[in-house]
Amino acid sequence: MTLPPFHLAFPVHDLAAARAFWGGTMGCPEGRSSDEWIDFDFRGHQIVAHLVPERRDVGANAVDGHDVPVPHFGIVLSIDEWTALAARLEAAGTDFVIAPHIRFAGQPGEQATMFFRDPSGNAVEIKAFADIGQLFAR
Repeated sequence: MTLPPFHLAFPVHDLAAARAFWGGTMGCPEGRSSDEWIDFDFRGHQIVAHLVPERRDVGANAVDGHDVPVPHFGIVLSIDEWTALAARLEAAGTDFVIAPHIRFAGQPGEQATMFFRDPSGNAVEIKAFADIGQLFAR
């Protein structure tokens, strides 16, 4: 399945912290930037951190026994990539909102998932499927 890259712009309160997290911890190469925003290559997708100093509130929805932060964004990786990133985030001292675990175990859509926040509080979910065919399973 070949997908076109998506574009997502999101608010950050500090561009230096965004650069350190998204470029350093997450390993996303930096693209164009200005004093107000930074482009990052998020596994072939363009995400843009825009400087917006005001904090915004978020909500949560219950999913498989956890309070999932809303809004959130993320990406689907292979199991090996997901495991390596989970280890990298743990080594960096990431404070997980929902620690790496298997969601919907033994059910359609079984997946590895983890949630954390970037330095500006944006919720990020990284997930993986042993069988990518389960991505939209019902």
